[in-house]
Amino acid sequence: MLSIVPKGNGWIEVICGSMFSGKTEELIRRVKRAQIAKLKVIIFKPKIDTRYSSNHIVTHDAQRISSVPVESVTEILEQSQNADVVGIDEAQFFDTELVDVCQQLANSGKRVLVAGLDQDYQGHPFEPIPQLLAIAEYITKTLAICVKCGNPANRTQRLSKNANRVVVGAQDIYEARCRKCHTIPVAKPDNS
Repeated sequence: MLSIVPKGNGWIEVICGSMFSGKTEELIRRVKRAQIAKLKVIIFKPKIDTRYSSNHIVTHDAQRISSVPVESVTEILEQSQNADVVGIDEAQFFDTELVDVCQQLANSGKRVLVAGLDQDYQGHPFEPIPQLLAIAEYITKTLAICVKCGNPANRTQRLSKNANRVVVGAQDIYEARCRKCHTIPVAKPDNS
């Protein structure tokens, strides 16, 4: 993936796209290669993401790798001191403070791998990914396959009527759609 590798310098890589596009799979692939290179790796995930596991990042097809669940991005900074490579999955579940944390990690010489949704279910930019894209040295946009027509899909279709921006789920609540097949559901706030 990287044709030019910074030497003695940190950097940020962002893997973004819709749900079911292989973001976590690509993050795991890169992390495993770093481990093969005998680099010290630590991976973080938001504590609210317990879809498949509370202490692993897991792809929709059940690939998994151990991770540290955190509630805030300050925990990422605190626990990454001895790492060469820092992986962060489901970045859209963190606040925009993640941008500063990634900058600090990269500035301290670490390779920072971040994966997350770049758009919410309405097709709007999903923070903090747009801000991370602006500062990243390397960007990978992954595409899924539209479940309606088979075209490349870069949108996430919410199947429920819940209007909350963050709703943790998988195939039970979401599917991949192309620009043409994506619709914004008439939603109502979940007061639970």
